[in-house]
Amino acid sequence: MRFRLLKKNLLALLGVSFVVVTLLISTRVLLVNDNDTTGPNNVEPGHQGMHSGDAVKFNFGSLTELTQSVYSANYKQCVHNADKFPGEPLLVLVVQVHNRPDYLRLFIKSLEKAAEVHSFLLIFSHDYFSEEINAIVQGITFCKVLQIYFPFSTQLYPSEFPGKDPRDCPRDISKDNASKTGCINAEHPDSYGHYREAFITQTKHHWWWKLHFVWERVPALQGYSGFVLFLEEDNYILPDFFHYYKSMVEFRKSSCPDCDMLALGNHNGLTDFNILSNKVLTTGWMSTKHNIGMAISRDVYYKLMGCNEEFCTFDDYNWDWTLQHLSGTCISKPIKVLVAQGSRVLHTGDCGLHQKENCRPEWATQKVEESLKTAKEALFPQSLILQSVETVEHKTLMKNGGWGDVRDHILCKNYATRL
Repeated sequence: MRFRLLKKNLLALLGVSFVVVTLLISTRVLLVNDNDTTGPNNVEPGHQGMHSGDAVKFNFGSLTELTQSVYSANYKQCVHNADKFPGEPLLVLVVQVHNRPDYLRLFIKSLEKAAEVHSFLLIFSHDYFSEEINAIVQGITFCKVLQIYFPFSTQLYPSEFPGKDPRDCPRDISKDNASKTGCINAEHPDSYGHYREAFITQTKHHWWWKLHFVWERVPALQGYSGFVLFLEEDNYILPDFFHYYKSMVEFRKSSCPDCDMLALGNHNGLTDFNILSNKVLTTGWMSTKHNIGMAISRDVYYKLMGCNEEFCTFDDYNWDWTLQHLSGTCISKPIKVLVAQGSRVLHTGDCGLHQKENCRPEWATQKVEESLKTAKEALFPQSLILQSVETVEHKTLMKNGGWGDVRDHILCKNYATRL
């Protein structure tokens, strides 16, 4: 059996000596059988996905069995409800899911109320694997559903990269002391002198892998020419979401053909929604404003993948801050976005990467339901009005660090190759 040993070549590309064996990526990540068809990125050519009855049964009995379940599910790609809702989807939604089941339930509840939801394909991309979350998603009956699984989740690598290796340097140790102790990533702190934290890096890894996998490895998208909308488990969709999406697509065709992306959400909630419901604006993409309800075309995806090197080496653990850095640098023309002033995607989560206690999803439910009572009359506007045209320019930002480890760079860059 022949294997491709990628470690040496990958490190050579980065100018890292092959003898620095402690910085090599896990054998489980980079050793791939040339004839293997169940690897993390592999999908059989022409494979069109499977129907509900062919679903992969996840085995949580051991880490090895769970890993095999992940790879098998990504290969087989069972599309639930495919028989019930035949034909091509009118909209593809990709939802990044971690481990907040209560918020996920609220998100799905909002989707069920959305007009024309039966014409959607929902793709849930998981980086945490549990029977509870699988049961929630597989309980959806109102549209087609596909689950994909991030194969480099820290859950699958609890004591080795890309998880936390016990030989890793502590976050706040100085580089001099790190070198003295012999921790394995001593030569690669971030821009602020800190060493990697596995749970911090995972979101950016997952986002970039998901972007590539959805566009390149999901046969259900073959022939799909529309936008792909990227969401998260703690989002909430308004009932006229699809109506508004179609209006934005038509508005872009007639009034903003150079708009690269659509942003169906913003971070203002439903403030002044009755006034802003039918208003849009054009502006340059900003991470703090336009990272919610973001719709990307295949053309823009190709532009982003052309910046694979820059995305994967920019020292910021946030995917959205990294994207803003690319806009106007690697992507020479800054990204222009058409933005919904009256947000159709709400952010309900009061917990996330940096806050894990005192989470109250029931409060989010109550707040959304109360807000929707006042916004109801402004839903389903007949047409859109361009309220503002803002300058589209590259806006520099101060990177946040957290992404200085060469191992993260190597793994990230290889999502765009067939391992």
